[in-house]
Parts: sequence; C-alpha cells; structure tokens
Amino acid sequence: MPVERDIAMQSHTVDIRVRYQETDQMGVVYYANYLVWFEIARTEFFRALGLDYRGLEETRKIYLPVVEASCRYRSSIRYDDKVTLIVKLSSVKKARINFEYEVNCGGRLCATGMTEHTFVNSAGAPIPIPAEVRKVLSIAV
Repeated sequence: MPVERDIAMQSHTVDIRVRYQETDQMGVVYYANYLVWFEIARTEFFRALGLDYRGLEETRKIYLPVVEASCRYRSSIRYDDKVTLIVKLSSVKKARINFEYEVNCGGRLCATGMTEHTFVNSAGAPIPIPAEVRKVLSIAV
C-alpha cells in the first residue's frame, strides 16, 4: 500500500483498492468495512510517526482499545474502486487519543468518521499515555 505523510496538515494518507469481499449483495462496500479501513489508516499513521503498535502491546503490555467510533456515509463505493483514506490525530488527552478520518473515492468525499481510544494496561485499566509516546503524538496534533 502506498503511504505518505502530509506534515503541514499532520495527517496521513493510505490508498487501498476495494476487494470483492468488502462489498454487499448490491456491490456496495458494506458499512462495517469503513471501521476496518479506519484501523488500517490509524496503524499506518502510527508507523509513519515511528510508533509501533505491536511493540507497545508485546513489550510494554499497553493497549489502545476503541471506546467510541462513528462514521457518516455520504456516497457509495464499489468493488475495485481506488479509495484514499486520510487520518488525522485530533486530540491527545491524559489517557485518550482521538482520530478523524476521511474516505475519498474518485474525487468525492464518501465518508467521514472518528474513533476515540484509551490507553490501558494488560488488566484493562486506563493508564496515562507514556511520556515518550505523548512526545511523539504531540508532534502530530
């Protein structure tokens, strides 16, 4: 997947192509797949910042579950369409972070959304964002 980081807007862009399995009986992307795409964009955004989701989980036992998600659908997307996902870190709080998303296809805005995540330990208890992670994230807000 080609990726790029737009430093001026502090966003990250990921291009994907719609797979047949992501569509419903009408040939339109099934609504829940947008949340999967949000995760793809978010993971690549972290990677572009030099943060390693896997490392946080395996080494530090820190997890970032989704505690809230929304998506507003504006225009249909179909099988084999090229889709551009744009993700932006919109806020960093004591133990939570928020992302905003845009889904574009063929020059049109097809969906917008947001997710909120809480940093938790292996027992699922909220924890403050580690200082070194906060430092990297503060650059992206």
